[in-house]
Amino acid sequence: MSDNPTAPVIPPMPPVLDPAAVGAKLGATGYPEPFRAAVAGRLRKRLGNPLGITNFGVNLTRLEPGAASALRHWHTRQDEFVYVLDGELTLVTDAGETILRPGMCAGFPAGKPDGHQLVNRSDEPAAYLEVGDRTAGDEAHYPDEDLRYDSATDLFTHRDGTPW
Repeated sequence: MSDNPTAPVIPPMPPVLDPAAVGAKLGATGYPEPFRAAVAGRLRKRLGNPLGITNFGVNLTRLEPGAASALRHWHTRQDEFVYVLDGELTLVTDAGETILRPGMCAGFPAGKPDGHQLVNRSDEPAAYLEVGDRTAGDEAHYPDEDLRYDSATDLFTHRDGTPW
């Protein structure tokens, strides 16, 4: 409350965000150079951060034809969930490939070493929501590449721990 009785009362802003107002760069990634091409057609809008959400992340992601969500990977401590909004995506896991269409979802429990990724093999863009927690001490492992990510140091390394 203001000490000035004539100051206008400003109502609180509702916790609402228009994703169209969130900036994003096509193909943005922290991957080392040999791996960046896989996500060149990915546009990820981080929706949770501007809303002040800190315990989990929420991203609205669009994949252009031929693009992948990420390199095939799995997390030691973080769960992931995806929900397809538009288009057709191919989920690639150790079990093989599964087509995902609007309204379908997939989940990836922490600590389960089953590398996963989404690939847009169609001729049209596809969109999905991805939700993941932000548990400290997470590592991401990439079974098809000599790559590992450590969230504690925010660094990508080779599997043997040497830096990229």
